Amino acid sequence: MNGNDYIGIAPFHADGTLRGFVISGRWPNTTKEWAQILVLAVRVATLPGLLSTSTVFGAREELPDDPEPGTVGLVLAEGPVIGEFAVAPGRFAQHQPPALLMLHPPSETRPTLPECVGAASGCLLLPGLPHLGLEHRAAWVETERDGTVTSMISRVGLDPISDPDTAVLAMLLAA
Repeated sequence: MNGNDYIGIAPFHADGTLRGFVISGRWPNTTKEWAQILVLAVRVATLPGLLSTSTVFGAREELPDDPEPGTVGLVLAEGPVIGEFAVAPGRFAQHQPPALLMLHPPSETRPTLPECVGAASGCLLLPGLPHLGLEHRAAWVETERDGTVTSMISRVGLDPISDPDTAVLAMLLAA
C-alpha cells in the first residue's frame, strides 16, 4: 500500500467544541468511503459536550495554515442548523462543496432502538448534477458512545426533499 491509498481523518476542536476534521492521504472517491467518514464523524459527535446542537459541516479542499504532510483538505463546521447563528439558505450556492454533513449530538438524536440511549446520528449529502446524469447520493448513520453502529443507510439517486436532513442540506446549496 502506498501513501495515496489511505484516507485519514482527524477531528479538531477549539474551546471544547468540535470545529471539524482534517482529511489526509486522499479524498474519498465513493459513496461507501464517504459513509465511512460519516461513521467516524458521528462517533466523535457522541462524545459528551463536543457538539451542543445539530451542526452542518462542509468539505473544503483548502489546506490549513502549515499543514501536516499528506493533508488534502478539511471538513469544517459551518454552523448550527437552527438558531441565531444558523447557516443561511443558499450559503453554498456560489461554491458547492463536494460533501455536506449534518451531525446530531445525542441530545438531538432519537435512537432507532430504545436501548441505544446516548446515540448520535448524522447525514451526508454528496450533491450531484441531475441534469447532467450525476445523481445525488446520501448516507445516514447512528452510533452509540462505545462506537457501535446501530444504523447505516446509503442511497444513490435520491430526491433530497424525501428526507428532512437531506432537504436542509439541499436548501443550503440552492440559490
